[in-house]
Amino acid sequence: MEWSPDAGIKVLGVALTDDDGWIVSAAGPASGICPDRGRRTRNQHGWSNRSLQDLPVQGKTVTVKLRLSRWRCAHQKCEQQTFTDRLPTIASPYARRTRRVSEIVGLLGHSAGGRPGERLMRRLDMPVSDDTILRQLKRMPRSFPAMPRSGSLA
Repeated sequence: MEWSPDAGIKVLGVALTDDDGWIVSAAGPASGICPDRGRRTRNQHGWSNRSLQDLPVQGKTVTVKLRLSRWRCAHQKCEQQTFTDRLPTIASPYARRTRRVSEIVGLLGHSAGGRPGERLMRRLDMPVSDDTILRQLKRMPRSFPAMPRSGSLA
């Protein structure tokens, strides 16, 4: 229970499922910070669950089940009246995979392509479809300038 995916995240339990995968149950921070005002609040409005695919352990898939809180901003005139915990070091908003798995998916997509990358990811116990690999590849920032097309040369 010493392992935690990020500061403020509390691991509640780890279990091995019937289908040979690990489930890590975790809860978000005990307070939230309003993205508009930057003020800390403990006024909880509700909660939501997120399931994230993480790196495999001992040859078995890992799913992180996060329980995140919705918070109410303490400032009366804040336009952002309620907000959800954001965990940028773990995953992007609405993501289904942790950042570290997404990075591997992008790198494999860049080197192997869609279907070969899908087969390799399945073999590494990180099942991802070929379409997802190509989508992730499109989202990756370019680290080199675009080459001019042959028709646009002077």
